[in-house]
Amino acid sequence: MNTTIDSLIAHRSIRKFTEQKIDNDLLDQLILAGQAAASSSFLQGVTIIRVTDRNKRKQFSKLAGGQSQIISAPEFLVFCADLNRSTRCCYKHGTSPTEGFTEQFIIATVDTALYAQNVVVAAESQDLGICYIGAIRNDPTLATNLLNLPQNVYPVFGLCIGYPAENPEVKPRLPLSVIVKENVYDSNDEEEQIDSYDEIIRKYYAERSGNNKSHSWSEQMSGLLSSQARPHMRAFLMSQGFEMK
Repeated sequence: MNTTIDSLIAHRSIRKFTEQKIDNDLLDQLILAGQAAASSSFLQGVTIIRVTDRNKRKQFSKLAGGQSQIISAPEFLVFCADLNRSTRCCYKHGTSPTEGFTEQFIIATVDTALYAQNVVVAAESQDLGICYIGAIRNDPTLATNLLNLPQNVYPVFGLCIGYPAENPEVKPRLPLSVIVKENVYDSNDEEEQIDSYDEIIRKYYAERSGNNKSHSWSEQMSGLLSSQARPHMRAFLMSQGFEMK
């Protein structure tokens, strides 16, 4: 393997950061690395909001369930899927945009995720730590108002970046034999492997250095998918112009 693969496999979420600031030139380089990610149809449907206002940081922390790393991280970026910019291109060239199509929503969201992951890989290659904040979607309307987002833009997730002040364990992932299929989707042989993986995760949660708990991966997924997951998101997205036609 090489240093890039080693860094990817060693990924952990970092929630405690030192006070060391990130040099502006380095931050620019991380964002440029993100910009080099693949973009469907060259949409480049991403806008990043760098949140430096202390009060806004506190409000984001509150709406994200009190995640203090949003306040303490040297950098907090909000990655937004953006169809507003490309819509304005239609008006510039005298055409009418076909707004609200699900495919447009998908490609802008995928662009955003690819961009952010490139930033993460670049950051970790510089010994920085990161933590994604999906919980800004707990109140996407407030997040939108805090960032003054226009129509056809929505906040997908936040990203904390900084120099780590902790060294958490790597969380074990599912076996490749469960994830990778050949030619067709076949789950016949998964159950025994998932049972074994459940015990690995139960042991990891019980023995890790912080936030200990006692459950398996499949129990966690059962709880996740048997409860409502941010049911406000569909109405919010429609209000932002993402009608899912």
